[in-house]
This record gives sequence, C-alpha cells and structure tokens, in this order.
Amino acid sequence: MHPEGPDTSALPVIAVVGPTGSGKSDLGVELALALDGEVINADALQFYRGMDIGTAKITMDERKGVRHHLLDTLDVTGEASVAGFQVECRRTIQDIHARGKRAIMVGGSGLYVRAALDVLEFPGTDPVIRQRLEAECAATGLSPLRARLEVVDPVSAARLGDARRVIRALEVHELTGRPFSSFMPQREYFQPAIQVGLSVDRDVLRDRLADRVHRMVEAGLLDEVGRLDAAGLRQGKTASRALGYAQFLKVLDGQAAIPEAAEETIVATRQFARRQLTWFRADPRIHWLDWQDPALVAKAAALTKAA
Repeated sequence: MHPEGPDTSALPVIAVVGPTGSGKSDLGVELALALDGEVINADALQFYRGMDIGTAKITMDERKGVRHHLLDTLDVTGEASVAGFQVECRRTIQDIHARGKRAIMVGGSGLYVRAALDVLEFPGTDPVIRQRLEAECAATGLSPLRARLEVVDPVSAARLGDARRVIRALEVHELTGRPFSSFMPQREYFQPAIQVGLSVDRDVLRDRLADRVHRMVEAGLLDEVGRLDAAGLRQGKTASRALGYAQFLKVLDGQAAIPEAAEETIVATRQFARRQLTWFRADPRIHWLDWQDPALVAKAAALTKAA
C-alpha cells in the first residue's frame, strides 16, 4: 500500500517533459486550456522566488489565466527536496482532480518528475551517521568506505563514484539495513499517468538556447543575480549553482565579463539539455511529439484523452 494512497478519481496525471527550451511551459498552458486543467511546476529551479529571468519562468501573461502550482515556494537560501516535492506534488494532484480538473505537470527536472509519477521511496537521513562517515573519509580517504560499500551494496558501489554519494549509500544502509540500490525507482506509475515528451531538432535547439541566454542578459539577468545575491543567493546550495546564476556571480565578483559569462551559460545550458534528453529518452513510456508540429497541442490533447 502506498502511504498517501493513489488518487481515487482515476484521471491520469499528464506530464509534459523534455529538454530546456523546448516549449514545455507553453504546451502545458495550451493543454490546460484545452482540457480544463491546472499546471504543476516540476522544474526544481522555478521553486525559487526571484529566480525569474534566468530560469525562463513563465510570466503571468504567458499563463493565460491558467492556475499554476508549486512556483515561487522557496527563498534562494532554501534547498529543494525531491522527497518534499513528491509529497506536495501528489497532494496538489489530488486537490486538482478532486475539483474535476486535469493535473498537468510540466518540467525538465527528471528525478522530480519520476518522484511524482512513479513508485519511489526516499530513505531518511541521520546527520550523526553522516558526519561520522564524512570524518572517516577526511581521515582515511574514500577507498576504505568504497570497500565497505562493495560488501554491503555492490550495485551502488559499481554505480557511485564521488565521496558524497558513497557516504550517502553507507548512511542509508546503516540507517535502514537495506542497500541504497533497493530504493532506486522502478518504472511503475504511482497512479494513472501519461507523459508527453517534446522531441527536438538538436541543431535548432542549440541556436535557440543561445538566443535565449542572450535575451536573458538583455532582460536584466545581471541585475536579477545582484538582487538575489543581496538576498543570500550564495548561501543557497542549489540556487547558487543554477545555470546562469553561477556564471553571473563571477561578473559581480569581477572575475568575468558579461560576454564571457553568457558564453559559459550557453555551453552549460546545451550540456544540460543533452543530459535531459538522455534521461527522458531512457523512459519507454513517454509519447514523443515534434516540438515544432503546428498540430502539437491537438495531438497532445488527443493522447491525454485516449489515456
């Protein structure tokens, strides 16, 4: 039995996924208008208040009156939590469906999408155990910890490379008695769902992402980063590393010029888009549609109605 219980309305959750810059936000709005739905944000960086320009957060005008959920829920000093998102997103889905609307999740943060849609447990944490393991790693190096992990969880030992993840896997085993690998998600929906993926022309997307970064700069990205810096951006583990924000903090520090920071952001964004495509392409349940198809909205709506 799932702890929160699947939604009893049996309406499939709709998820619009794909790489950054592929038009997910616009499709989410159009589907909501066509299906009498509401949108749930599943982009981890759009949880942060004030991170608007650099995340291409959908504006009030672009929302066309469609209600959006889980936007602007965190200060930049906060840390996004996949486990917390799972709870809030499923609660929001239930609320939307209880009101007879369609829940349409939109985002490119793959693990967050999986957490909301799939059967996925999150083991707890124990700061005492973690601090002890971190101290041991600092004193003796990673090799003894990795050797211990190979004994208790060979699957994770083969997958995980960096110290933070090895320590996390050992922490989970010590805390739960189960191997960390046993918590990995299976492709099993928590409740009825349909995923619509936006299939992109990679060359066109490369140019589009470059143009988008330049538009962000023109729209005042540096000023936005400056405002958020004053609000504690550097103290936020997640927000401070966000695409564009990390690069433009260097401009504020005199370590880079705006054109250099823009180019670094373009390169990093293209790399991120490739990783997103790799992640989503691995899921055979996604229905892929051409992002530039004039009939995109009608085809996506037909998919969801057939589910």
